[in-house]
Amino acid sequence: MTEEFREFIVDETIDRSELFGTMDRNLTAIQEAAGVEIFQRDDKLLIRPLDSSDDGRGDGEASGHEAVELASGILNELIELIKLGEHIDQQKLSYIIQLKTKGVSYSESNVSKDIICFTAKGRPLKPKTIGQKNYVSGIRKRDIVFGIGPAGTGKTYLAVAMAVTALKNKQVEKIILTRPAVEAGERLGFLPGDLQDKVDPYLRPLYDALYDVLGRDAALRLKEKEVIEVVPLAYMRGRTLDNAFIILDEAQNTTKEQMKMFLTRMGFGSKIVVTGDITQIDLPKDKKSGLVEASKVLDGVKGIDFCYLKDVDVVRHELVKKIITAYDRYYAKEAKDDTVL
Repeated sequence: MTEEFREFIVDETIDRSELFGTMDRNLTAIQEAAGVEIFQRDDKLLIRPLDSSDDGRGDGEASGHEAVELASGILNELIELIKLGEHIDQQKLSYIIQLKTKGVSYSESNVSKDIICFTAKGRPLKPKTIGQKNYVSGIRKRDIVFGIGPAGTGKTYLAVAMAVTALKNKQVEKIILTRPAVEAGERLGFLPGDLQDKVDPYLRPLYDALYDVLGRDAALRLKEKEVIEVVPLAYMRGRTLDNAFIILDEAQNTTKEQMKMFLTRMGFGSKIVVTGDITQIDLPKDKKSGLVEASKVLDGVKGIDFCYLKDVDVVRHELVKKIITAYDRYYAKEAKDDTVL
């Protein structure tokens, strides 16, 4: 038997269009995630669990009660964010649902209160997930931080934002952004132009992040003054960098020799952030990734922090998260099959 409806009162000060979503999209997502039906009645919502025959659950009051509790909990989380002036987009809603399903509260984690800086357009830039918040906290507390995780988790963007903030607060005197220029399917020699023209495509994501945070004109002015450097990793050899915020992006494509070379460039008053995705290594098969080796060699070294972001921390289109999960499952199955053979 289906349980009686539970009433959920919605305060009249809450923007219902924000809470319910366009064409009630938010309510539909909550119903599907929790296994409930939600109906609107005046100033309240009526929530009841689906029949066990409808949702595939076994019989028993506990499952129905838990479903209603989950739906109510998600709604309360959304209301708290709306009170803080937050916009509920699909990515944020999906993340809140995932957390609540695991018994974790998004609002209690204070993720949305941690403003790093404001972009060139005046938009507050802050972590969007608990994983991102821990990553930003690690950068604040440690001199060397490794941000390891899949595409779309904000590893590079947040590191650039933290670098710009440190520069504005006069904690450092310059920002250095670097990447290994690995030939991923197209040889450098085949590309048109001089050396700078050849390596610029590899550095484009770093430029994009800078332009968004600082604005294109301000970023270019600082680059002309050499307050900001955007260079391929090969240019780092032989340098000692004091009072600088240094970001190594796409570090999974460094060799172990390059990684050691880069980390030993660090001077006094400097901070290093290394970002990479160990599932997307473009090195030749006979070359070991410097990022993979560093995660083993430096694990437990005081003053160095490793932050592992996961697919739940992806802040791009919802399909990106599904793509990453699908690939992870496929590779895990492939590895298992190879072991059996």
